Amino acid sequence: MEWFTAFFQDLQLSAPALWHGLSITLKVLFFATIGGVFIGTLLALMRLSSIKVLNWIAKGYVNLFRSIPLLLVLMWFYFAVPFIYTGVTGKYLTVDTALVSSIVAFMLFEAAYFSEIVRAGIQSIPKGQTDAASALGMSYGQSMRLIVLPQAFRKMTPLLLQQTIILFQDSTMVYAIGLLDFFRTNYVRGDLMGLLTQYIIFAGLVYFTISMIATYIVKKLQQRLTV
Repeated sequence: MEWFTAFFQDLQLSAPALWHGLSITLKVLFFATIGGVFIGTLLALMRLSSIKVLNWIAKGYVNLFRSIPLLLVLMWFYFAVPFIYTGVTGKYLTVDTALVSSIVAFMLFEAAYFSEIVRAGIQSIPKGQTDAASALGMSYGQSMRLIVLPQAFRKMTPLLLQQTIILFQDSTMVYAIGLLDFFRTNYVRGDLMGLLTQYIIFAGLVYFTISMIATYIVKKLQQRLTV
């Protein structure tokens, strides 16, 4: 049990670094989810639009990002984001390049998956409701904003949260571009202190616990929202 004692003592010393790494993971998760849902909603509306050009653009976007490995997308944006920022503003990106690149990459990648969830949610609303809104003099935008989307988001909230859990698990891939998230903090600390295996197991247990709790909450929420 000496290794356990040594690991526990080192864990206490590593607590500030681990908390910092977890905060980075949660920051990526939060901004990527918010941005992904927003962009995904726009893509879903474009997919359902009667304007063929918008439909083709959204469909091409979804098919593109669903056909490319996430790791490759992360690598692309790690080099693309600073280049684009410098080209647009004429200044160098002064914030953490890996963090900004990760958020942008996850946001755009997950938008393709969120859009399909939102599209299915919108299509689940009976067409008679939009017809009734039109008969009352509402525009397409008003009926979507006031009638369709509120009901659709109520139905698809559990699926959106489930996809967010998958995003949380996939966030470990940011180690490939050097971002010091929770997983990489564990990896580096373990490598430095000679307790690499224990730290990887510890990281796995933390991700497993958070994912299981979140899945349980999503299941309860789904039961609660079921009409």
